[in-house]
Amino acid sequence: MSNDGPASADPIRVAVAGAAGRMGTAVCEAVEGADGLTLAGRADPALGTSVADVVGDADVLVDFTQPESALPNAREAVAAGVHVVIGTTGFDLDDLAGLSGANVLVAPNFAIGAVLMMRFAAEAAALMPSAEIVELHHDKKLDAPSGTAARTAELMKDSSGNDVPIHSVRLPGLVAHQEVIFGGTGETLTIRHDALDRSSFMPGVLLAIRRVAALPTSPVVGLENLL
Repeated sequence: MSNDGPASADPIRVAVAGAAGRMGTAVCEAVEGADGLTLAGRADPALGTSVADVVGDADVLVDFTQPESALPNAREAVAAGVHVVIGTTGFDLDDLAGLSGANVLVAPNFAIGAVLMMRFAAEAAALMPSAEIVELHHDKKLDAPSGTAARTAELMKDSSGNDVPIHSVRLPGLVAHQEVIFGGTGETLTIRHDALDRSSFMPGVLLAIRRVAALPTSPVVGLENLL
């Protein structure tokens, strides 16, 4: 009788677009250190490689590039039957409609705490509809308001029916921070999340990589749909 256990599943092959950037580098390191995943390719102009060079060896493409690159990258990957996890923000999500052949997940924020912050803010907005959002990021972040702030405001409006003003701050020394401030009669409520290091996003990225193939519909916006 054999002592061998059941054959383990093949690892998920992951390619990373924007692999030379700060987030892309962190994703590559996280994938290399994760069970059941293998890094299949790094696409980045700084490395002399394109998405076309890496999708042929991948099951999932993770995109942390620029707003003008994310949509073409997603189209190329989906056309090759490769699922896509997008962390890039600042492009029109409606442009993803109609993509077929593989699944697409877009997450404005991959930090589990940030997803909870958005959920709590939406719940509070139903009872305290007077609110504003302040989002603070490092000075190299290109889009404003952030995708997280825009998604938070969208979820809050679904709860309260009110538009929520967003204030954006870009300063060196910051990473990614957001607070939602509610005002009521004789009281205020502040819900805040602080990402102190890019490692805070990696558990959510890995979760998305593992779950994107099983999405019942596509595209899906928000990591909260996996929790």
